[in-house]
Amino acid sequence: MATRDIYTTTCDDGVQTTPTTCPDCGGNVRRTDHERICEDCGRILEDTQLDRGPDWGRHDEQGSKKRTGAPLTPTRHDRGLSTEIGYTQDGHGNALSSTKRRQLNRLRREQSRAQWQSKAERNLAYGLGEIRRIVARLGLAQSIRDQACSLFRTAQSEQLCRGRSLEAVAAASVYATTRCNGLGRSRAEVAACARCDQTGLTNAYTVMNVELELPTQPITATDRIPRLATELEVPDQVRRRALELAQTAHERGLMIGCRPSGVAAGCLYLAAQRVGFCLSQQRIADIAGTSPNTLRSRRDELLEIEAEA
Repeated sequence: MATRDIYTTTCDDGVQTTPTTCPDCGGNVRRTDHERICEDCGRILEDTQLDRGPDWGRHDEQGSKKRTGAPLTPTRHDRGLSTEIGYTQDGHGNALSSTKRRQLNRLRREQSRAQWQSKAERNLAYGLGEIRRIVARLGLAQSIRDQACSLFRTAQSEQLCRGRSLEAVAAASVYATTRCNGLGRSRAEVAACARCDQTGLTNAYTVMNVELELPTQPITATDRIPRLATELEVPDQVRRRALELAQTAHERGLMIGCRPSGVAAGCLYLAAQRVGFCLSQQRIADIAGTSPNTLRSRRDELLEIEAEA
């Protein structure tokens, strides 16, 4: 719910202490949520928007901006509100005595024991940690990490983790997030970075896709080509030509019943031949996860399409 829906009025809403005519054209002035605008000339007479964000302040002589605590994050089981006990220094950077360090060690041990309120909370912390590790190995963005963590929370609340390993559900959350955002990451690639096999990832993803009704889109050769082109280190001319071939193949129905990786490999190989860039069939097939026979079949079908056109 937006802040405006909660606080329908503020301390200065509805109070007109300034003239209602424009000083330039004499037109009528109307007041919106945070501004006073002339209806005739469009001049903004007053901008009184209130900042409801965090309160930043200068608390030291250097004038550095600080605020209390870090923002909430879905990547931690407690939203990032837990307390961390230091080791060798206090809050001011001063060294701690040996007696104080022993006391902090005891406090840290007791805090670790009392950190989990239930088994579900412990499983949530382990699953979110696994998602952070997979996302870091795949080199995905922070927004993908946050979405995957939120998806894992939803899956746990819907009791989808029962009977399945937490590693498989975490990997499925990452893979489902990449599918929903149109990223060309395959199941084998995600499973290679996870602590589960591809079968467990597939089973967990299938259940999550059905039960949670994820807005996933079908994978096309266009989604596979950018990553393959990067790994093959082909020039931009080959990449653009391969994308054009993939679009033509999609419009002519070539991808029906074919793996997107095979079609993408065929498009890249044909595009490299057209511009005179040397690429071996075996290298493209190994990176795309297909066979040279499939690559040649897709290339021949693309040539047939161009011949018919």
